[in-house]
Amino acid sequence: MARDYAARCPRSPGRNAWMVAAVIILAAQGGVAQKVRVEEELEAYPTESVDLRCEFVDGGSLTKLTQVSWIWEPVDGQRDNIAVYHPTYGQSFPNVAFKDRVIFLQNNLRIPSIRIKDLRMSDAGRYTCEYATYPSGNEQGTTTLIMLAKPKNSAKAVTVQAGSKSVMVAHCEAADGKPSATIKWLASVGGNHSTTSTNGPDGTVTVRSEYRLVPTAEDNGREVTCLVDQKTQDRPWTEVLKLSVEYPPTVTIDGYDHNWYVGRSDAVLFCHATANPEPTTITWTTASGSLPDTVVVEQNKLTVRKVDDAVNTTFTCEVKNKHGASRKTLTTFVIEALEDPSSAGAVAGAVIGSLLALLLVVTLVVVLLTRSRRQQRRGFPSSGDSVAAGNGGSNGSDYGNKARLLFAGSGNGSKNGTGSNNNGPVYTYREGCDATGTLTEKPNSYHHHLHHAPAGNRPTPHDILLCGEMDEAERRKFNLDDSIEEEDERYNRFGGGGNALPPAYHAHRGHGGEAEMDVYLDDDMESQRDGSVISRTAIYV
Repeated sequence: MARDYAARCPRSPGRNAWMVAAVIILAAQGGVAQKVRVEEELEAYPTESVDLRCEFVDGGSLTKLTQVSWIWEPVDGQRDNIAVYHPTYGQSFPNVAFKDRVIFLQNNLRIPSIRIKDLRMSDAGRYTCEYATYPSGNEQGTTTLIMLAKPKNSAKAVTVQAGSKSVMVAHCEAADGKPSATIKWLASVGGNHSTTSTNGPDGTVTVRSEYRLVPTAEDNGREVTCLVDQKTQDRPWTEVLKLSVEYPPTVTIDGYDHNWYVGRSDAVLFCHATANPEPTTITWTTASGSLPDTVVVEQNKLTVRKVDDAVNTTFTCEVKNKHGASRKTLTTFVIEALEDPSSAGAVAGAVIGSLLALLLVVTLVVVLLTRSRRQQRRGFPSSGDSVAAGNGGSNGSDYGNKARLLFAGSGNGSKNGTGSNNNGPVYTYREGCDATGTLTEKPNSYHHHLHHAPAGNRPTPHDILLCGEMDEAERRKFNLDDSIEEEDERYNRFGGGGNALPPAYHAHRGHGGEAEMDVYLDDDMESQRDGSVISRTAIYV
């Protein structure tokens, strides 16, 4: 029968579908020829419009349609006519609540579909399309209208005070929703939640959830998230909340570096406090109560302009807010003034300069002593030395290295100063020769007993020759001084000293075959061709 009706009454695909479904339902319910096609269930939102479709299926030529009515059942047991259509008397809308909001879509008894405008949540219920027929009686079909409402979601953190009891720190609400919403929580803090629901007079439901925990100062600023899930929403609604936990101040003092010395300037201390709400007052005091005159306070900063014994004390920082006061103490120690780096550098420079000066003096003394030793070794007599003519001193062998007399025997002198047994001239120690070749004596600090040639005598060729030979010998002597000194030092280091004599030194031959004397030890005298006697080891200067 449904197929025959669909063939005789073509409709749009969507409309045919609901009509066929209504016919099948009616056939299952009554198994009679007359059927009323309606939609089983509809969903709508407040302020919107909805169309309630109804159509009568012809059961034969014997069935007569006299009237159609739409009956609203908000709850079980209550029936109200909201719209009536009679072919002769026309349309009627007896319910005041639907007056001006309900209309018939067609003036056709077989298709008495209606439209309800400006829907309200209270419009939800069962709507029955009922036909009065003859001779079979009434035929009907019922559509359930479900009103949906998007909830009004909100979430908020609750300001609480830190304590030891569990309190609500946040709440989340889905108000006036239909169907009822589901609320969940995401949180990193330890807590729990509870949820309650309240039904409204218009069929809506308000869901409320509370998040509770034992609040601490560490929980302040932490986040919790509320999630609301409901049929009318495409995705869950979320809100992130920051907890607000109030607590009294927690105080710390920093900036002290344990280097407060006398005279230091601008030493600083800082008083830091964490509190909710923010601190209202910050106060600095000392153990004696008042601050020293050298201390300046700017909010949480304490500055010591000049460190002295007055700040060798205990500082206290007290912070207050509406939940209480907290304080922190710090004891500072003033130490002796540190040396200025510039003055320390000056002192170090002075010390180094003094050491250098002392080293210079020591070096000078060593040089002078070394020079004095060399002068003595070169023949300058000491206070006890004497150079005599004739027999040569008390024992005939007391000669210095340089102050030696060249003599020949003793006795009466001749015109050249020689003795009776020596025809050669007698030479005395001379320091140099003048421009004419005359032997001269240079002054020195030592007092030598020398024989001087007569002042008016002219130099002989022998004198001039002797002067040149003495100059050459003097040069050789100075070239040998260093080696002599080294040998003496080795001798002294390896056991020499006292009255022991150093090892003998020998003369070496030069390239020209002439003897080069390194040093001398023995005063070995040698006779000359002219009858004079001279020393082989004497240095002629």
